[in-house]
Amino acid sequence: MDLNSLSLLVEILEAGNLSEAARRLKMTRANVSYHLNQFERSLGLQLVRRTTRRVEPTEAGLRLYEHGRAIRNELLAAQESVATLGSTLQGRVRLSVPSGYGQLVMSEWLLEFKRQHPGIVLDVMFENRVEDLMRDEVDIAVRVMSEPPQNLVARDMGAVRYVACASRAYADEHGMPVELDDLRTAPLITAAVVGRQLRVAAYLDDERHEVLLEPTLISENFLFLRQAVLAGIGVGIVPDYVVMDDLRRGEVVTALDAWRLSIYGTRMVMLYMPNRHHTRAAGAFIEFILEQARRAGR
Repeated sequence: MDLNSLSLLVEILEAGNLSEAARRLKMTRANVSYHLNQFERSLGLQLVRRTTRRVEPTEAGLRLYEHGRAIRNELLAAQESVATLGSTLQGRVRLSVPSGYGQLVMSEWLLEFKRQHPGIVLDVMFENRVEDLMRDEVDIAVRVMSEPPQNLVARDMGAVRYVACASRAYADEHGMPVELDDLRTAPLITAAVVGRQLRVAAYLDDERHEVLLEPTLISENFLFLRQAVLAGIGVGIVPDYVVMDDLRRGEVVTALDAWRLSIYGTRMVMLYMPNRHHTRAAGAFIEFILEQARRAGR
């Protein structure tokens, strides 16, 4: 079996379509298609099913992909182990982090990691949606969720605690929610998923309640939500790290403190593809960030 053809199959399936595979391999789409067809003919098997937008592996294609990926990863590990003998860590780590947590909590961790490993290139995206890591060429993603996707490795980074909060000036003038149902009528500031009703899950001891929310201000940018809370626009329902410094200074106050609130999930998790070869740079980054999260949670 031709290892180059096997490697081509891996690249095609990880890219998701022939055009993207061609871009990554710096080949023409026609050339990629030709070599794939030749590989299928040599085996006498169909390896992928083509649609207008994507390619999907057949059972035979999936088995070959798994073997091909393992072989590629071992080769990459061998190359890296030789290339980095006696040298400092080098390489690129592409990661996706939530806008608020990434900027308000992780930014100092990322800068410290860079100080310790100047040879590693960090390519950081601030976004909140869970996308296809393989398709988007993301090595590592950090997200808030309760149940991580089963097809990804999930490493726990600690609990996420939401708070109902407002500026002290707003609280003095309008008062704060006293009962959970008060959230139904309060001018709320929070994040929301497009096309999905926004609900907050609230836990009191072993009791679980759910309240449908109708925010007056919605954004996926948590720094903007923090500004809105400080400006006295309304009552924010945000993770506590968004307003932690403001709470310490007394500029923001909280309500419904007996309740444990959750909108998108209760845990911060690090996600990455299973069985993907991790460079020494990526491995060092993963362990560094997990250690920072452990310290922050103490």
